[in-house]
Amino acid sequence: MIFDLRIYTLHNAKFAAWLKLYEEHGHAAQVKHCGEPVFYATTEVGTLNQVVHVWKYESQAERESRRNALMADPAFQAYLRKSRELGAHQHQECRILKSTSFSPL
Repeated sequence: MIFDLRIYTLHNAKFAAWLKLYEEHGHAAQVKHCGEPVFYATTEVGTLNQVVHVWKYESQAERESRRNALMADPAFQAYLRKSRELGAHQHQECRILKSTSFSPL
């Protein structure tokens, strides 16, 4: 099992607008192709204006296949255009985490 950890740091003034945009235009397409996230959260303490989400996959090959399908989806491409136009992102960090033998997940 691998986990795709993503952390997006957004501009404070555009944070709420981006969350609404993703919820209305991006989330359904992402779930359609990638499955339900392990979790999707915002930061309350520490570095603020961040969205943190984790997706799980059986392997890197499954992740690549699912993400390729996501990126080929016209609905998700439309969401990405709207997101770029909004200009909310300051920074994006992505990590692939491998579950340990004693992890509950």
